[in-house]
Amino acid sequence: MTTDNLTFVGNRAATATVVPHRQLHPTSSTAKRVLDVAIASAALVVLLPVLLVIALAIFITSPGRVSFRQTRIGLNGDGFQIFKFRTMVRDAERRLVTDAKLREIYLANDHKVPAHLDTRVTRLGRFLRKTSLDELPQLVNVIKGQMSLVGPRPVVPSELFRYGRYSSLYQSVRPGVTGLWQASGRSTLRYDERVKLDADYVQNWSFSRDLKIILKTIPAVLRSHGAH
Repeated sequence: MTTDNLTFVGNRAATATVVPHRQLHPTSSTAKRVLDVAIASAALVVLLPVLLVIALAIFITSPGRVSFRQTRIGLNGDGFQIFKFRTMVRDAERRLVTDAKLREIYLANDHKVPAHLDTRVTRLGRFLRKTSLDELPQLVNVIKGQMSLVGPRPVVPSELFRYGRYSSLYQSVRPGVTGLWQASGRSTLRYDERVKLDADYVQNWSFSRDLKIILKTIPAVLRSHGAH
């Protein structure tokens, strides 16, 4: 199956290797993973009441599932199901396929629909997106080993071709709940800027940089900077 220059073999995405990437030292990789699991586990325990309240609010205000799952590209090009709270009407993905005008807007705006034009988002969903609360279930993806707390932006299969020569670089690490893209403006960035930030993160990874990104993400989320 081929989609937008991306070929899947099973769940694995196959793309040409153009930019060589450096592998994390096994010790660093293990330490990063241990830190991910420890923080994500603690956060889930602390935030459990918040998660339950959000789930109940979605259930009451909008018909459909509380959670939203979608295939994203992970480590080594393996596809995985990302978890989020549902912020759109239940047939949102179908509308994106069947509504030609909406699809055109989506493609013309770097694989997103501007908030003021996206009628699929529920009222509660707008709040969850603005505060990034819809992304809290991704902590489960971290514990499962599909994501990291910090890493490149998780993309859908049809977006991977946009990474061009950086495709293999992107797939050499786990995508992150947060990253340089989120700490630097999120939806206000052009797609080519996101790609460069992701490539820069992988090529210049360090524990201290991860910590700085997490610390920068907190005020960005509190200010709702670039979120919609």
